[in-house]
Amino acid sequence: MLGRTLRFFFEAGKTVLVALLIVVPLRLFVAQPFFVRGASMEPTYHNGDYLIIDELSYRFGAVTRGDVIVFRFPGDPSQFFIKRIIGLPGDTVEGRDGMLYITSGGVETLIDEDYIKLPTPDDFKIITGPNEFVVLGDNRGASSDSRRWGILPKENIVGKVFATVWPPDAFEVFAAPIYEE
Repeated sequence: MLGRTLRFFFEAGKTVLVALLIVVPLRLFVAQPFFVRGASMEPTYHNGDYLIIDELSYRFGAVTRGDVIVFRFPGDPSQFFIKRIIGLPGDTVEGRDGMLYITSGGVETLIDEDYIKLPTPDDFKIITGPNEFVVLGDNRGASSDSRRWGILPKENIVGKVFATVWPPDAFEVFAAPIYEE
């Protein structure tokens, strides 16, 4: 009887140890869950949506315009925000008359943002340097973003949205929009 009990605890301990050796590194370095709080990314993401964040891609690849990312807020790194990458390093991002323009490599392009409901409510101009990004919420009227607090340093980026997993009817693997430039 004692042998069975010890064997049970030994097997259970092995299982927990193997799970920890697999799950903890995955959670710390590859992907993590994120709950959306607030309305700044509507209609793309809603308050209470449960997302999986890919933390690995940006370690090996470039940040792409249109990606939705989770990052540490530059004003308080203990807070996490979710926004869309609009401006890349070396870009000038300008909101004029409700429209969004990006100047990259000396060429100005009007960006078609079919994922937002209302136009950008204010005029602004932000110029990025190396390893700096402009991020905006999809719900521009309810978003604290680069228009309010400036550029986002690359080191603050945690990862990009990989998938929505909750609520079940909203399950979707995220694909960034392709902007014509």
